[in-house]
Formats: sequence, C-alpha cells, structure tokens
Amino acid sequence: MSEISGKILTPGGWVEGRLRLEADKVAALEPARAEGHYVLPGFIDLHVHGGAGGDCMAGEEAARTAARFHASHGTTRMLLATVTAPEADIIHALDGIHAVMQKPGPGEARVAGVHLEGPFISPDKLGAQPPYPLDPDPALMERFMGHASIQVITMAPERPGALEFIRFLRGRGVRPQIGHTVATAAETLAGLEAGARSFTHLFNAMSGLHHRRPGVVGAALAEASWAEIIADGKHVDPLAVRAAMRAIPNLYVVTDAVAAAGMPEGSYRLGSYTVFKKADGVYLEDGTLAGSALTMDQALRNLVDWGLDLAAAAERVSTLPARYMGWADLGVITSGAQADLVVMDPDLQVEEVYVAGKRVYSRG
Repeated sequence: MSEISGKILTPGGWVEGRLRLEADKVAALEPARAEGHYVLPGFIDLHVHGGAGGDCMAGEEAARTAARFHASHGTTRMLLATVTAPEADIIHALDGIHAVMQKPGPGEARVAGVHLEGPFISPDKLGAQPPYPLDPDPALMERFMGHASIQVITMAPERPGALEFIRFLRGRGVRPQIGHTVATAAETLAGLEAGARSFTHLFNAMSGLHHRRPGVVGAALAEASWAEIIADGKHVDPLAVRAAMRAIPNLYVVTDAVAAAGMPEGSYRLGSYTVFKKADGVYLEDGTLAGSALTMDQALRNLVDWGLDLAAAAERVSTLPARYMGWADLGVITSGAQADLVVMDPDLQVEEVYVAGKRVYSRG
C-alpha cells in the first residue's frame, strides 16, 4: 500500500492529508498536516498527436514514446490522435495505438482510445491536416473501428451525408466533434441536433464569429455544452479563452501536441507533413500553426497565469474531460476512484505522477 501526502484537491475542496492507495484505487483520505505539495487528479488529454519526437502516425513505438513523454508532464489518460491520410496510413496508426492500449508499457500514460481527426473534414479548412479529406463514409469508418477503439472523431457537419453519419457514429458509441469545418451557424446547429457532442480546438480551423454571420464559433458560444480548446496562448488569445469559459460551461483543455513537443527547435513529422518547431510553437513551412508543443502541466500553469485559481484550472485539465468521456472514476480524488494522480510543488512543477496506483514518473 502506498501513501501520498499533501494539499489534496477533492470534490469538496482542498484537504491537507494523506492518501492511501491500494492496488489501482484510492483507498482512503486521512486528514493530516502536510505542507508544500499539491495533489491533483491526473491530467486527461483527449487530443494528442505525439511528443518527444514520436508522431503517432508512425506506429506503435512512436505512440509509446508520446505516452511516456506526456506522463512525465502529468497526463495519466489520453486519446492519441491521427491526422487525415490515406486509408492504409490511418490503419497503420490505429494498429500501433491499439497495441499500446492492449499492453501499456512502463512509464506510460494510459491510452484510452483514438481521436480520429479526419479524414471526414472540409477541404477548405484543413489547417495543418494533410490534403486527404473525404466525405463521410460509414463503410470506411467500420473498417477503421475494426482496428482500434475510436472514442472521438472530428468531422465537418456541412459535408454530404454528415448528419446521417453523426447518427451512425452515436449508435456505435463514438463521440462526433465539429471541427475543420466551414459550416454556417445553421449547419452547425443541425450537427448538434443530430448528436455531435463537442467542438475540436475551438476557434481554430472553423468559420469564425461575425455579428451577422455567427458561423461555427458563434453557434458554439451560443449553444455548446462541451468544447476543447488549446491553452498554449498561441492558438487562442487568453482573453478569448476566458470569454469561451463564460459561454461554454464544460470547456476543457487539450494540448493537440505533436512530435515536436519536448524537443529542440528543428523539423519533425506530422503525418505526411514536415513541421518546424520555433521557440515554443510548431508551424508548417508557410507559417500555419501545426499542432502544438504544449504539455498539460504547462496548460495548467497558463490557466493560473490567466486568472483561474488552481482548483478551477485543474477542473479544466482533468475533471471536465473525464466527465465528457463518461469516466466517472477518473478526474477526481475520492475513495474508490482510480489512483491517477499528479503531485506538484508550490511552483506547479510536476514532482510525481501515478497511473492506476503505480508511480510512473518521479522528478530526479
């Protein structure tokens, strides 16, 4: 049985105490004097393409590299994301992700499934997605689902057959998200009515808000319950992040991290594209943002710097994504919950990370 002491974030607020871990669960929380450390629910990232040089499109070893890297920054559960690509390339990525899911390795965050970002997106809002978009195709989707557990898919609701496709996905337990789209507000609302659940990297790669043409962003701010947002300060201005938090009750943070995360400046892969890390951003050759170099611990620090208190910031990187996915025993610290935990020092630097009760990272 392991024990962790500190200022612990519980559903009822902060408690100074000691956590007892038994197997993969939190067995008990006992009040005790414990200063100097914060104990938070493990971070949950629902949109990760890679990290530490590993691009998930490259297969199993790259996916494992990403899972180890992000675990060292406090991520305990994650969805690994594909990019738009030919069918064979996507299947190769799915097979690699499935292998990591089936047999987690030492030091890895748990991979809970796939975020299929495309190929069912708009050719007019590819962003940094390679140029292989397709209209919705249930038969192709069935083939993809035969290779890995696809939990989330990004798609454009204005494409032919999209509304029927959303209903098809919901019937198979996949969460459709609206993104990489030029939809009008009316087309977006139709997607929500059909069963789309969230918005992929809100504000980015979607039709923006104009007071007479509210677009996808306007529809999201008016009607969405859920949306993901990249909190690196580059993809979305911090003021816009705060505005979205006021409008969308369950806005949660993702990294959209790519292979360049955690690496020095230079060139890296994102599917069939070469991307370039410069300072703390990642770009295509023409300057288009191409995913991020963000980690979830840095996202947490950013939210605190932008005015959220630590408990509210932790909710955005842990509790809310768990609720979105229906993972009732994750994103909280309470008796019987999964022992996915992050221990941070007073400067919010990661000291230790636990996944299912096992320590997967310790600073130094």
